[in-house]
Amino acid sequence: MLNSIIYWSIFTLRNNIFFTKNNIMRKITSLLSLVFLMMLPTLVSAQKPNLHQPVPMDKAIRKGVLPNGMTYYIRHNEEPKDRASFYIIQNVGALLENDNQTGLAHFLEHMSFQGTKHFPGKGLLNTLEKSGVKFGDNINAGTGFSETVYNLSEVPTTDPKLVDNCLLVLNDWANYLELKGEEIDAERGVICEEWRTRRDASFRMRNKYFPVIFKGSKWAERDIIGDLDILKNFKHKTIRDFYHDWYRTDLQAIAIVGDIDVDAIEAKIKEMFSKIPAVKNPRPRPEFKIPEHEETNFVLATDKEAMNSSVEMIIMHEKPAVKDIAYLKDEITVRLYNMMLRSRISEIMQKGENACVGMSSNFSSFVRGYSLYNIQATAKPNREAEAFKLIYTENERVKRHGFLAVELDRAKADLSSYIESDFKEKDKISNDSYARAIRNDYLQGEVATDPIFDYQFGMYAVQSTSLAEVNALAEKFMTKKNRTIVITGPSEGVKHATEAEINKVIADVEASNVAAYVDNTAGQSLVDKESIKGGKVVATKDIKELDATEWTLSNGAKVIFRKADYEKDNVTLKAWSKGGTSIVENNDLVSAKCVGTYTSAYGVADFDASTLRKLLAGKNVSVRPYIKDLEEGFSGFAIPKDFETMLQLLYLNFEKPRFDAQAHEGIIGRVDAQIKAMEGNPQKVLSDSITRIFTNYNKRVQLQDLNYTKKIDLKKIENIYKDRFSDASDFTFLIVGNITKEEVKPLVEKYIGALTDKDRKENWIDRKVSSPEGETVKKLYIPMETPKGTVILKMFNDTKYNAYNRITLDVIKEVLDLRYTEEIREKEGGTYGVSLFTSASHFPNSELTMFIQFDCDPAKAEHLKSICYREINKLVKEGPSQKDLDKVILNIKKNREQAKNHNKYWSNALKTLYVDGENTNDPANFETIVDNLTIKQVRKAAKKFFKKVNKIDLTVLPKK
Repeated sequence: MLNSIIYWSIFTLRNNIFFTKNNIMRKITSLLSLVFLMMLPTLVSAQKPNLHQPVPMDKAIRKGVLPNGMTYYIRHNEEPKDRASFYIIQNVGALLENDNQTGLAHFLEHMSFQGTKHFPGKGLLNTLEKSGVKFGDNINAGTGFSETVYNLSEVPTTDPKLVDNCLLVLNDWANYLELKGEEIDAERGVICEEWRTRRDASFRMRNKYFPVIFKGSKWAERDIIGDLDILKNFKHKTIRDFYHDWYRTDLQAIAIVGDIDVDAIEAKIKEMFSKIPAVKNPRPRPEFKIPEHEETNFVLATDKEAMNSSVEMIIMHEKPAVKDIAYLKDEITVRLYNMMLRSRISEIMQKGENACVGMSSNFSSFVRGYSLYNIQATAKPNREAEAFKLIYTENERVKRHGFLAVELDRAKADLSSYIESDFKEKDKISNDSYARAIRNDYLQGEVATDPIFDYQFGMYAVQSTSLAEVNALAEKFMTKKNRTIVITGPSEGVKHATEAEINKVIADVEASNVAAYVDNTAGQSLVDKESIKGGKVVATKDIKELDATEWTLSNGAKVIFRKADYEKDNVTLKAWSKGGTSIVENNDLVSAKCVGTYTSAYGVADFDASTLRKLLAGKNVSVRPYIKDLEEGFSGFAIPKDFETMLQLLYLNFEKPRFDAQAHEGIIGRVDAQIKAMEGNPQKVLSDSITRIFTNYNKRVQLQDLNYTKKIDLKKIENIYKDRFSDASDFTFLIVGNITKEEVKPLVEKYIGALTDKDRKENWIDRKVSSPEGETVKKLYIPMETPKGTVILKMFNDTKYNAYNRITLDVIKEVLDLRYTEEIREKEGGTYGVSLFTSASHFPNSELTMFIQFDCDPAKAEHLKSICYREINKLVKEGPSQKDLDKVILNIKKNREQAKNHNKYWSNALKTLYVDGENTNDPANFETIVDNLTIKQVRKAAKKFFKKVNKIDLTVLPKK
């Protein structure tokens, strides 16, 4: 749960009168939205607002404060329909802990699920899960330095009793936790296992450099998950004291967002939550500051398990106390600055080999009350100073010379496009997105605004921002004070830059003659439309079961189109053909695996990747090639107005691919450096070992060893790409989105119809890459800084690929998830959580697979693994309990219902129909199966899967 905010949904009360009222209001809202869209150009060019006036809150949010000091927010929203999210926001986090309470803010978060006044013991989870609200997915919480937020998300609102129960849960979380001693002691194990799971190299290094970044402040003293000795030994009274001191009404807000009756919910809140007594003589809640410092601090944080070396300059800036209109305007200016700087950095990385594996620089929010400007380079081994010089020089270039007007124009075009697209999708803003805005309103004073204001003001702010305003930011950001240099990386095998060396880089760059940036992009067009002759639709077929149309073009290409306006500003593209890397021989396999990722960095036609990005300024569009084991293809998206551009990019990727030697050299250098940095690293050794075992040591599986990049050849990539993407007649193209058939058809004919046709009919080759049959049991021993056991189980068998088998396996997985949570996490306190994953493959062989994995105390690995098998055997012999089966079925049905209201559902359904020959939208392939599943059927399915299953049983343990 640490730093994870997963959202809860809730049922709502709504009578017939209000339902009718809502229908009327929705029609009025739709009409107003249409009028507003027609008025946008006028609104955007409206008179300059008073920048020092308060930011207006979303009028749809009902906000109030109860007599006991508790704040509440309520908002009606219908994304998704018949769902709501319930939050309680505690202005309480790790910074409020006393020294003997380190980690107890987070511990208290866990205890909120271990018994409350109205839901004793596990009653809270049992009550909600039997209504299809799942722990982890829909029921969760997160603790930070300054806040703790609890959420119930995607709760159906068709059951008034469930709505009342969710309000009661929030009420109990506010003031009525049981905090029984036996439950506190039982949870210690779970917390300690979460502590163990999170102790990786990044976490350990962070604990070394945070005290330097936050020097002199409370942040330097607190680790959210806490001190292991305190977690194991604190007295029960210590956590109860923290609860009494800080979980109180004047530091709490509740937020309910969803398909609810706002008036009815407000009345219930006033009645229920006003009864919570305010704490008498409350402890003042302190505000925490980070002391300023004139000197530049330096810290080197290394770890044996770290894989990459990084140099970063962090410059801390305190946020303004007043969050008015001027504050929002400044945020837009910062976004433009960040976009332009990111574009320049991307251009550097395209220019061949250099000392960096990666670079970044931006101004962003950090901890509450503070932002930071970071200048960071991930360096190739032993080249940290050189890498930092590259990124620091680019920042110095911006500081001295600023950005160019043409750069600002492109950034404005891009940002305007994003803002406009967000507005058009305003009906698809989720309950949890609104809840996050409310959280920021309550905790940080950043007002929760409405989508119309966001559009209107956002467009004004973008258009009115001057080049001088943007260029002034570099001087403001790159101050000499409040700077910290952080170097992280492996503790062995690498020579790290010293403080003196980095200071010399800074001095040398600042004393050097840094030239101004030159933009060489001339006004160019993506394609010459007149030269593309296109083709014609020669056959049309209706796909009635999915309300789609299939066109066959004169070049043999097959195009499926379905209009779907669930997302208003979205069109997706999928294209695929059989073959993939399976038809490539072993000697060329590494080059083939690189085709998709590498070619995306080469650019297209006469345009390198940087130039292409500039040409597409203001357009929200992407097309990317891929090559998998059994197929090759493209994935793409666009907003409707950029649909033609998406097809132009598709055309160029087919007909005029680019193979850029300079960009290729840069990629190879970065990949080679990363491989060398990982060589010998215990986690890399473990990953390679698992890959070999899972693939039965097949020679076609190419590990990223020291010879890996030597097997990658640009000419081979070119030959493989041109072969795989040379014949449109062997491809199927799928277009789904908010665009009409009349708009799509002529553009499809022009661009897809113009693609080369070779009339090939290809198929994939079964290369027999599979896991070993029978039972494979292994123990792997690797060196570890933090001793940890990891259990990995893979179970698979040849089972007919059909809807019934897939769904029953998914039900089995969900039932086991409930059992493992109860038995391994809660009763044993043995792990933070057991992860389960299932997959179903149709080709080259029909196979069902289940993965089970968890981390634990190495000494408990075998015992906890035995519980995994015990629960499987119990399921095979007895089937699930009716209670567990009901929970699982409700949650699966709820997720399916929500998925249908998104374009992605229909795109996936159409591809499955064409690739697997199955209509997943047919009730016979889902609802009929799920609604009729019985304990006996699930037991039978479990017996069928597990009795003759192939099994890989791995236990990873620390090397002694």
